[in-house]
Amino acid sequence: MIRVGVHGATGRMGRLVLPEIEAAPDLELAWACGRELPSPLDADVIIDFSTPDGLRRLLAQAPCPVVTGTTGMTPAELLAANPALAVLHSANFSLGVAVLARLVRDAAQALPGYDIEVVELHHKHKRDAPSGTALHLVEGLGTVVSGRTGPRGDGEIGVHAVRGGDIVGEHRVYLSGPGERLELAHVATHRGLFASGAVAAARWLVGKPAGLYRIEDVIGGIGG
Repeated sequence: MIRVGVHGATGRMGRLVLPEIEAAPDLELAWACGRELPSPLDADVIIDFSTPDGLRRLLAQAPCPVVTGTTGMTPAELLAANPALAVLHSANFSLGVAVLARLVRDAAQALPGYDIEVVELHHKHKRDAPSGTALHLVEGLGTVVSGRTGPRGDGEIGVHAVRGGDIVGEHRVYLSGPGERLELAHVATHRGLFASGAVAAARWLVGKPAGLYRIEDVIGGIGG
């Protein structure tokens, strides 16, 4: 039985993670908190959806691996906060998006010189534009331009944000070359999938060596 602590349990994502843990026969909810951390932090793994300051406090005190979807800390900061911890960070815990990120990199490598563009859609209350997921999908593949107003420059990757209604999340990546266009897409239809992905990541992270991991590392390792 894996004992799971949840930090940020009163937030939108935290509230979705709790029933995922309670429904899993191999997991037990060790504790759940909002902003204030319990003492002691007794668990086998901790899932965090809080704030940058809350995450910093958690990492400084955590005695076990941490899975976090909190943004606002760089990879270097996450590593430095507690070098003895295994930490898995992702802005998007969809396993499908993790596969999409891998496919985009494979396609970009196989199709050098093709123009890459991203269109992402989310609900009207989303705070960041473009989304962190959209930026991650094309990380290291070119110079990202958001809200282009002129011609496309060499090596540019346009990332275009659409906001409206209650769209959970859609990401479409276009690779355009002479006479053809390749489209890779992911469509989320329910926010609960992100909670399921975070719980899957928590299972996977238990027992891993100290270091920084990504959701892509979980692919193929679930159940293994």
